[in-house]
Amino acid sequence: MSSSPSSERPGIPLIDIGALRGGSAEARAGVARQLRAACEQRGFFYIRNHGVSPVLIAQVFAASEAFFDQPMPAKLTLDKVRSPCNRGYEPLRAQRLEAGAPPDLKESFYIGEEVAADDPRVRAGRFNTGPNQWPAGLPGFRETMEAYFEAAHALGAVIVRSLAESLDLPEGYFEGYLQEAAATLRLLHYPPQPPNPAPGEKGCGEHTDFGGVTLLLQDETGGLQVWDAADRAWIDAPPIPGTYVVNIGDLFARWTNGRYHSTLHRVINVSGRERHSVPFFFTGNPLHEVACLPTCLAPGEAPRFPPVTVEEHLKDCYRRTYG
Repeated sequence: MSSSPSSERPGIPLIDIGALRGGSAEARAGVARQLRAACEQRGFFYIRNHGVSPVLIAQVFAASEAFFDQPMPAKLTLDKVRSPCNRGYEPLRAQRLEAGAPPDLKESFYIGEEVAADDPRVRAGRFNTGPNQWPAGLPGFRETMEAYFEAAHALGAVIVRSLAESLDLPEGYFEGYLQEAAATLRLLHYPPQPPNPAPGEKGCGEHTDFGGVTLLLQDETGGLQVWDAADRAWIDAPPIPGTYVVNIGDLFARWTNGRYHSTLHRVINVSGRERHSVPFFFTGNPLHEVACLPTCLAPGEAPRFPPVTVEEHLKDCYRRTYG
């Protein structure tokens, strides 16, 4: 597939972040400037030279497809309703991200950091913290997902540190946020859009993401669309080999007083084929307080949002989505 920005990536920039791993200070500053422009103008961008092994990424997609290809009874043994920390399988139409639309035409599997039930964080009731549910009949599934979780988590931290520079903040400003940072790995399977869908039915309804930064892997199917507020139109974000699609979530938009955009997006799978994607939601330290960043206020401008912890923000987002 061509990666011509004029024909297939209108307004969604492609940023080479290779310099963030050992590049010169000048090169890293150049990446930060590109990130700032992308976050202020669109809230979405592609990254390449991200450092995550293509072999590992291929293994993740293969393991994800193997999971969703299982019979429904096998998947339901890991139903998310059995987990006190929202881990495991979520069936088709279990989530409705767009108010007033039919439930989303997708099934998913949630994975987080593996935290034992007797860990102090679990005993303290930290939100979305605890042990995962793992399939018993898929050799290598857990090992693959844990290896990928670690790699994606490290990439998320690299992006967040560059975002600090993009916001003219001191080096290390976000280290408290990155300490014991929570994250969620989600495997997604979208069946083809039915020939006669219900009014408003989509693979994934229009929404913004909850957390700090989302790192998305797509297969070759396509279907992701991003809202262009200036033109009041949906634009495609097609898969580009070797890249991630990255977007800013509600938490970072709040932190920057709206300077960095958390942009509406959706999925409509009209390909006639199965679609798989793998978002990694980098949320951050649950106890870290998010208050308007000092470099994001113009003279005389007041913060639009009161301070909130990462965990309080996330709980509120889940309440709005799941009730």
